[in-house]
Amino acid sequence: MLDHKYLEGDPEAPVLLLLHGTGGAPGDLLGLGRDLSPSSALLAPAGPVSEHGAARWFRRLAEGVFDHEDVVARANQLADFVLTARKRYDLDGRRLVAVGFSNGANIAAAVALLRPDAVREAVLFAAMFPLAENTPVPDLTGTRVFASNGEHDPMAPLPSAEHLTALLRRRGVEVTTYRHGGGHLITPEAEVAAKAWLTRATMNGA
Repeated sequence: MLDHKYLEGDPEAPVLLLLHGTGGAPGDLLGLGRDLSPSSALLAPAGPVSEHGAARWFRRLAEGVFDHEDVVARANQLADFVLTARKRYDLDGRRLVAVGFSNGANIAAAVALLRPDAVREAVLFAAMFPLAENTPVPDLTGTRVFASNGEHDPMAPLPSAEHLTALLRRRGVEVTTYRHGGGHLITPEAEVAAKAWLTRATMNGA
């Protein structure tokens, strides 16, 4: 099982699966999680791949060039972790939302695309398309995604982000996009929009 932190919360609130960016650690997004949903349980694993000592979720061959075979393998590893954690922490039947930034958003997108048994909702900050073009993706009707991207993000270029959202929609995902004028970051306005998205989904009975 992946190294992780777990903080219990209100069983009526969604469980947030917090996925850090490159070089991060399980505690990095705890504050973000509390801001998005103050009463939620927080499940924050550590990326299992080391890139020159920096924790990541999957290997890359160069900046912006992913090892697609490893993406698939690590997405399945993370999905299996989620299913195991559900049993360990008695989370079966509770809503779970993946929240990721950068590399964490990319692995969250990969899990949402490949393993809907583990992740049906995701908040993606600065994600890009993580898979090889020929990767089979199942029908994802019932999955919801919020995707925030910067219009001037050199690390997650907008065309790649738009390719991701287009594929999600083709596979039946309900996608809400948020664009900001900055780069590779989570803006306060994007955080507010993500929180509103979470709240709306809760009110709609997700």
